[in-house]
Amino acid sequence: MSLRRPNGFISAGYDPLEVPNAPTIGVASVASATSVSVTFTAPANVGGSAITGYVATAKKTSDGTTISGTGSSSPVTISGLTSGSAYTVTVAAVNSFGLGVSSAASNSVTPLALELYVWGLNNSGQLGLEDTVNRSSPVQVAGASWSEVKTKSTFTLSTKTDGTLWAWGLNSAGQLGLNDTVSRSSPVQVGALTTWALISNGYAASSAIKTDGTLWVWGTGSFGRFGLNDTANRSSPIQVGALTNWSKVTISQMCLAVKTDGTLWSWGRNHVGQLGLNDTNDRSSPVQVGAMTNWANVAGTYSGCAAIKTDGTLWAWGYNGTGRLGLNNTANRSSPVQVGALTTWSKVSVESACLAIKTDGTLWSWGSGINQGRSTSIFDATSSPVQVGALTDWSDVSTGNMTIAIKTDKTLWTWGNNDNGQLGLGDTNNRSSPVQVGALSSWQKIGSGSSQSAAILGA
Repeated sequence: MSLRRPNGFISAGYDPLEVPNAPTIGVASVASATSVSVTFTAPANVGGSAITGYVATAKKTSDGTTISGTGSSSPVTISGLTSGSAYTVTVAAVNSFGLGVSSAASNSVTPLALELYVWGLNNSGQLGLEDTVNRSSPVQVAGASWSEVKTKSTFTLSTKTDGTLWAWGLNSAGQLGLNDTVSRSSPVQVGALTTWALISNGYAASSAIKTDGTLWVWGTGSFGRFGLNDTANRSSPIQVGALTNWSKVTISQMCLAVKTDGTLWSWGRNHVGQLGLNDTNDRSSPVQVGAMTNWANVAGTYSGCAAIKTDGTLWAWGYNGTGRLGLNNTANRSSPVQVGALTTWSKVSVESACLAIKTDGTLWSWGSGINQGRSTSIFDATSSPVQVGALTDWSDVSTGNMTIAIKTDKTLWTWGNNDNGQLGLGDTNNRSSPVQVGALSSWQKIGSGSSQSAAILGA
C-alpha cells in the first residue's frame, strides 16, 4: 500500500500518513441557477482510516477561481457559483488523516440564470419586449431569476425567485396591479413585496397566493369573479377575505381555488355551470364545491374546468360543446363529473381542448381541433381522452389556442394554431403534432396564452 501525504501538507520532516485515493469522477450537472451537483464513485483504497466525507471543488473556466462544497456521499452540491459561467469539478475524499487525492476533472457544466423567453402575438406589449412587434421564435425578456410565468390573452404575470411579482401588457381594467390603467410593454414590479408564491391570470383579471396562504385578486371584477361581494374593478391587489389557507388558484371569468384542507371553492360567472355548484347562478363570494376534501389541483378557462384529486382521478364540468370535458358527449355539466375511471392523472390544462399527463408520462388530449396534437384537421374534435403519440416522457403541459409542453429531458415542444408565431418555430404554419422548439434541454416552466407563449430556461 502506497503512502500519501494529505493534500496541501508541505511541512518538512512530516511522517506521511494514509489519506484516501482519488474518487472516480462521474457527471457534473446543473442544480440551480447558482449551483452544480456532481456524482462520483468512492475510492477502493480509503487509506489509513474510513472515509468521513467528501469535498467537491468547482473551478471556473474563465479565471480559475474555485468554490467547494462538502457531503457525506455522492452526489455533492456546490453552491454560490456564478450563473452563466462554465465550471469543471473535482472530488476528494476525507478521512481522519486529512484530505485525499483529487479526482480527474468532470465535464464542463454551466449554471444557468432562470431566463424568461416569449414569442407570439404582441399587440398589447404582452411579450414584455418594449414594443408591440410579434415574434415567431423565442426572445429573451430582460432580467433573470424568473420562477413562474402566466400569459393569457393580452397580458403576462411572472414571479422571480426572490418572491417579487411582475406584470406587463394591456392594463385597461387594472389587471397589471400597478394602481393605474396604463399599459406596459416591459416588466414592471407590482408593489415591493417579496412574498408572492402562485399566480394566475385570464380575461383582464389576475389572482395570486402569497407565501402566508392569503389570496389576492385585481383587474376586472365583472361577474363577481373577485369574491368580494361586488363586481367592481381593482387596479391593485386586494385580499379575498382573511383566510390564510389557500393553496391553488385559477382565474378567468370565474375563479376556482383549493384550500390546504383539500376543499374546492368557486365564484364568478356561471352561465354554463362552470362553478360546479349544480346551477347556473353567478356568485360574488367563494362557495364550496361539494363536500370533498381531496382536491389537489384545478384548471379553468372562461367556461370549462378540470381538476385532479389526490387519488389521481380526473374531474370536469362546465361548457362541453367541443367535448372538452372528455365525457364522450357534448352535454354541459354544472357539477364535477369523473372522466373515466383511471386513478393515474397527474397534470391537466384546459382551454378549447383539454390536455393531461398521467403518472406514467403519457400525454392525452380531447376537445377541439388541432390543439390536441393528434389530429390532421383543425376541426377534428374528440370528446374522450386519446393518447398523443406513444411517448412516456411528458412532464408538463399548458394549452391555450395552441399547446406547449416540456418533456422529462427538459426539451420544449409546441403544436396547434400558429397564426401569430405562438409555436416559436420561426413561421406561422399550424402544426397538428408536437414539434420541438430549438435544441435546448433546460426548459423549466411554461405558459400559454390565446396567441402567445412563454417559458423559463434554466437549471
